Amino acid sequence: MNPDFILQLILLGCAVGFMAGLLGIGGGGIMVPVLTGLFLAQGVAPEHVVHLALGTSMASIIMTSLSSSLAHYKHRNINWLVVKGFSPGVILGAFAMTFIAAKLNALYLVTIFSLFMAYVSAQMFLNKKPSPSRSMPSSKGLFFAGSGVGGISSLVSIGGGSLTVPYLLWHNVDIKKAIATSAAIGLPISLAGSIGYLVNGYLVQPAVQQTSLEYSLGFIYLPAVLLISVCSFFTAPLGARLVHRLPVQLLKKIFALLLFSLSVKMFYTLWGSL
Repeated sequence: MNPDFILQLILLGCAVGFMAGLLGIGGGGIMVPVLTGLFLAQGVAPEHVVHLALGTSMASIIMTSLSSSLAHYKHRNINWLVVKGFSPGVILGAFAMTFIAAKLNALYLVTIFSLFMAYVSAQMFLNKKPSPSRSMPSSKGLFFAGSGVGGISSLVSIGGGSLTVPYLLWHNVDIKKAIATSAAIGLPISLAGSIGYLVNGYLVQPAVQQTSLEYSLGFIYLPAVLLISVCSFFTAPLGARLVHRLPVQLLKKIFALLLFSLSVKMFYTLWGSL
């Protein structure tokens, strides 16, 4: 690892943690496009670079989800019945989807990611919230909903908040409890997704060999996970402290535009590499 690459990963981790603390969002939308560009510059094969970025991002989300869940647990805002109902589905969906992601062409993956980030950006920019209209479904309904949330989250490497929070709000869950519960659900998503990307990286042996990066486990690049996790752990509290001092709604709109721009750049960069 050269010093420039290390510095870039440190800066990425700091940015991810700060934004997570300030805006209450996961870092997958930032990490995947940035890691794709960094890995390409390090010589990773274009046909596998998105897989490596997705797996590395998913593994990096584990620490963010854990620290966020602990913070919400202290405030007693987590609805554990919902977490219990969702968890089997999200674990199955997140793990299973990595097998599909591993088989997909990089261009298909980057197209799916870019379209989903366009949806997330629009949702954030317009600040759209669904109107509460129904009660919470049975455990069977939560299992199927969790499978969908886990599968999509694993495919685009997010903690699931952009899907889980609207779903819970739609089912008459208070906004604070919806955010806290979503954070707790993000932990099994990131764990199952990370294990899936690790396993699939080894199943597709040529992909592992062509990453050309030392210290990779499957589709997970360990040095990036370590640096991003440590840096985000320290900068997340800083972002949280500035919530009441900065114009958060304006920053969310700016961040939405940034997410959209990064996704578009990632799409065209990878398209030109293949």
